[in-house]
Amino acid sequence: METLRYEFSGGHRLPPFAPILVGVVASGNLEVLVEPAASEGCAFRIETSARGFGAIWEAVVRDFHERHGLAGATVSINDMGATPAVVSLRLDQAASALAGAAP
Repeated sequence: METLRYEFSGGHRLPPFAPILVGVVASGNLEVLVEPAASEGCAFRIETSARGFGAIWEAVVRDFHERHGLAGATVSINDMGATPAVVSLRLDQAASALAGAAP
């Protein structure tokens, strides 16, 4: 297992929300948990079974942050070998669930 951490500043501060969980940890898939955080940015913590792909992970989460601009959130990802397309899909599902949870 490899643990990766990335943090991005800026974005729009999220209103209070309950943690959001999408996906499932299984072969070729992953789960994404988004939780409120006191920070002014968005922090990503990734646990992955696929070692040596840090640059790809950084590109995927940077793209997500540029598109959704979340602030005040921590995103935890538990990965079992998902492709970048599946990672983007799960992240977008979490962002959609957050938008649906907004008052």
